[in-house]
Order: sequence, then C-alpha cells, then structure tokens
Amino acid sequence: MTNAIEISGLRKSYGNHEVLKGLDFCVRQGEIFALLGVNGAGKTTALECIEGLRKYDSGRIAVHGRMGIQLQSASLPEHIRSMEAVKLFAGWNKTVPDREMLAALGIGELAGRQYYQLSTGQKRRLHLALALIGNPDILFLDEPTAGLDVEGRLSLHEQIRKLKARGKTIILASHDMAEVESLCDRIGILTEGKTAFTGTVGELHEKVGKHYHISVRTAEGSAAYETDNIRDTLFSLLARYRESGTDILEIRTDRGSLEQHFMKIAKGG
Repeated sequence: MTNAIEISGLRKSYGNHEVLKGLDFCVRQGEIFALLGVNGAGKTTALECIEGLRKYDSGRIAVHGRMGIQLQSASLPEHIRSMEAVKLFAGWNKTVPDREMLAALGIGELAGRQYYQLSTGQKRRLHLALALIGNPDILFLDEPTAGLDVEGRLSLHEQIRKLKARGKTIILASHDMAEVESLCDRIGILTEGKTAFTGTVGELHEKVGKHYHISVRTAEGSAAYETDNIRDTLFSLLARYRESGTDILEIRTDRGSLEQHFMKIAKGG
C-alpha cells in the first residue's frame, strides 16, 4: 500500500531538551491513523513538524498530497460570519467551495451567524469545512470532538467516515480511546520522543494484552483480579467462592481495554 506520509529519523530540540529522538513511522493512503502519546511524549511537536508549522533539526518528512489542517485551538475573528470565512479560505486556495461538503456539515444554516455566536460544536464543523476547502488529500484533525456533546460527536464521526470513504487520508490526534478504537485503522504511540508502537488496535491487544482481567460481582460487592492463566485462576476463584458460600451474581473476563494497553506502552511497559 502506498504511503501518504513517511517520517524517518525525525529529531527536534528546544534548547538542550530533545523532544523528538529519531521518530519513525508512516501513514498509508486512505487510512485513518491516530497519533497517541501522553503529555510530553512529543506528539504535538511531531504533528507541527509534519504540518510545516514548526522547523525540525534533522530527519526526513515526506508528505505525498495536499494537506488540510484542523487545529485544536483554531479560532477566527469574533465578528466574521461563517460564509465570509468560507469565501475567504476559498479565495486563498483559489477554488470554489464544495456545496455538497458545506451542506453535509450544516454550514448553510450558519451562513449569516458571526463566529462568536456559534456553539462549540458549530465552530468545530466550521473549522472542519475550512480545512476541507482546498480539497486536501491528507487531513489533520487535532482533538476534533473535544467539548462536543454526544450528538455532536456522533455527527462528526459520521463525517470523518464519509471523508475516508472518499479516499481521504486522516491523521487523528485524540485522548478519547473509544473514539480512536471506533474510527482508526491503525495507531502510533509515542514514548519520550520515539515510536513505541505502530499497528492496528488488534495487534496492540495481541502485543500487550497478555494479562486477563476478571471481575466478580456478588451481593457483598465487586472484586477484580489479573492473571496470565485464565483457566486455572477461574477454577480457583470459583472454588473459593463456593467454599465461602458466596453466590456469584456476575463474572466477566477480558484482556484489558485500549486505554489500559496504551498507558502500558506509553509509560514504557
């Protein structure tokens, strides 16, 4: 599969503090790729270097296609009207706004409203529309659903899936693991300026999810256990509860959540 973005040996320092320490990963064309990392891992610096917003010290960044960027902290002048912003960005990109895209994002209903009058969800939709004005091949979305209610999140997720169906490559930065698991084809996890993992969520589960988590609920409360041997541990627990005369109301087993696996990798596990 052809790559849309290729990063190799990327390094960036602020003074004596090296933030990116030889970062390597690639993003395939047409996929939704999540770049994850705890605060200080270098995620924001890496994205800014790829987007061309920050200079890097050494390494290679290859971007194959036009970029559209929706920044987490994006803002516009308070009194600019939504459609004025659309026309302004269209002028910069020397293009005509895609009416179908604007309609899908509900920009028409916001046309005459000033920026300060928009809700958080409406601003997010407008920012996404502006990022799409130039018909980019690659779209960067930084915390696109932060501050949205459930309805707004689901609506934006639907739009992101439609963009993928149209062949767009999407790089997503998000702290919402449920969102990442729902939307993304692959993920990359950064740890202390290096790539700790790249692959699918399923591959991460296989790599890290060796422990089983067991949750037992009784009338007296709930208890949680971890084990590498699910069979022997279950037999032992069932025998223990039976000997004590405690009735089990519910028992659940799993191999850990994406969030648990992410934290284990992100913290050097």
